[in-house]
Amino acid sequence: MTIGMFLAAFAFVAAALVQIQIDKTLPIFPAADQSQIKVINVGHLSVNVTLNGVSNSYSLNPSEATDYAIVPTSNIKGVCVSYGGRNETFHPEIRNGTRLTLLITNFPNPDVILLDDYEQKPEEGKNAIRFATALSYVSNITMDGTDFGDLNGLSATNYSLFTKGTKRISYIIDGIKCKQTSKEFGFGSAFTIIINETCHRDNFKLNYIEEIKPNTVHMAWQIPQYLLITSGEVVFSVTGLAFSYSQAPSNMKSVLQAGWLLTNAIGNIVVLIVAEASTIQEQWAEYILFAALLIAVCMIFAFMAYFYTYVDPAQVEEEITKKKAEDLGKTSNY
Repeated sequence: MTIGMFLAAFAFVAAALVQIQIDKTLPIFPAADQSQIKVINVGHLSVNVTLNGVSNSYSLNPSEATDYAIVPTSNIKGVCVSYGGRNETFHPEIRNGTRLTLLITNFPNPDVILLDDYEQKPEEGKNAIRFATALSYVSNITMDGTDFGDLNGLSATNYSLFTKGTKRISYIIDGIKCKQTSKEFGFGSAFTIIINETCHRDNFKLNYIEEIKPNTVHMAWQIPQYLLITSGEVVFSVTGLAFSYSQAPSNMKSVLQAGWLLTNAIGNIVVLIVAEASTIQEQWAEYILFAALLIAVCMIFAFMAYFYTYVDPAQVEEEITKKKAEDLGKTSNY
């Protein structure tokens, strides 16, 4: 039973190690008084962008994007855009606690729009995809049969969810239908696809701006956790049931089995209380907490088990029968 508890603790440690690797692919979200901002240049010229008030400056070539920057929202006093010798300052409404993209272009004039980005990992391992452009008119944008509608000037579509793999993208510019196979999508990512070229040439290019990284931890890494927790459960639970049954007299065996199940219920309540009362934010840290509690309880249990004195159920039954007979004899003498 001690070995079973140790195996269960190791299962939590294995789960924590896997969770740490998963967390590396999760997006970092801003605090309540912050904003997370990415800048994408969809213009034809290189651009210099400055977030006034926070001194964040970027130099971007056409179709390039920055990484997300977390900045205090109240400090942002505007966005200064410089294409060549032409400077413009814009004042988009940047809200607290949001994940945003600044889409910037130089044609026909310098302009900026603010896009709300995906703020969580897409569910069921799907990929959140949207399209953006600064071209005058792009119509009938579709991806694997999903209709994204039309785009007019500096604008972007809403997100749609897609499964893993390559997809067939098509749209119409100047009456010409453009078709291309997308890149290979993984699991749980988010992308903005920039349409910044007409398709008069066969090798026109789509630019993929990654917003949320795809999952990189394979599901098979859950197997060690299941093996450890299953082995621990078999060793601990089966042995514990056999132990409680063998050490109980015949008239107490059912009571001991009920008591065993009662301890399971109490254990579940303890887990619920610890999980809800804990202020730990990271999931991996909670796994480590449960592993530490298990090891601590396991050491106490091992110490108690070392000094446990086993009883012979047959001898216990004999003593009970003998005592009953003696009690019956005393009663008959009265």
